[in-house]
Amino acid sequence: MSTSLTGGCLCGAVRYESSVPPVMTGNCHCRDCQRASGSAYAPTLFAPSAAVTITGEVKYFTNKGSSGRAVSRGFCPGCGSQLFGTVEQMPGLLAIRAGTLDDPSLFQPAIDLFTSRAPAWDFMDPKLPKFPEMPPRD
Repeated sequence: MSTSLTGGCLCGAVRYESSVPPVMTGNCHCRDCQRASGSAYAPTLFAPSAAVTITGEVKYFTNKGSSGRAVSRGFCPGCGSQLFGTVEQMPGLLAIRAGTLDDPSLFQPAIDLFTSRAPAWDFMDPKLPKFPEMPPRD
């Protein structure tokens, strides 16, 4: 994946750039990501928060994830595009929704997680490692 990642929301009011490659990529099939994305999963990449520059106003909605810890999702207040996320369990990392990349073909998922919650009609790449819940942290 390219070192520099750029993207933004549907209306263009929020833009971002990451100066480093992501440290993790994957497709999250948890129910919260399904509801937030309106789809079977949320394709997401994680970059160090300090390496991501964001311009424009972002509003965050916070709830408790399956771990009982806070998960915040960042949206453009104008068009409603979900762009970012932070997970209390993963301090220092910013989740970026792959569909908001200027070049979404740069996204290369490495894992599928929370597969135990995926709907039956959700086709998953058989080559990707599968985790029924959150994978163990090394």
